[in-house]
Amino acid sequence: MITIRPAKPSDIPQLLELLKALFTIEADFTFDTDKQTCGLKLLLDSRKDCILVAESLNDEKIVGLCTVQTLISTAEGGRVGLLEDLIVAAEFRNQGIATQLLAEIEAWAESQNLKRLQLLADRNNLSALEFYKRQGWQSTQLICLRKGN
Repeated sequence: MITIRPAKPSDIPQLLELLKALFTIEADFTFDTDKQTCGLKLLLDSRKDCILVAESLNDEKIVGLCTVQTLISTAEGGRVGLLEDLIVAAEFRNQGIATQLLAEIEAWAESQNLKRLQLLADRNNLSALEFYKRQGWQSTQLICLRKGN
């Protein structure tokens, strides 16, 4: 049985393992324990951002995570959310866990009165793109540009 709950600091070691797996899929990112630990701690300390985890109640193992960071959008005239990470451990995929995480993060976003959620996905991760499409996410005409490290 799986439960979805807010992350806590003691989850960080398991969250790092999930992020490591995620970053092997995404071509633009390289896993760095120190950087990812710092990012997780900042999210956990934030009152306006969110990390949810999927935990197996059988062995208290964290098998998935989803993060949202809030931004202010001039286009929307208010706060929006950037879904930055969504990953389920390989051996737990295709069991509806990512769908549960996404539903809970969407409910959290609604409770925070966020105007929209947005995300970036690796263009070559076709299974993720198809998953988001099935969940009602839509492509836009925007592209992501980046500067710096």
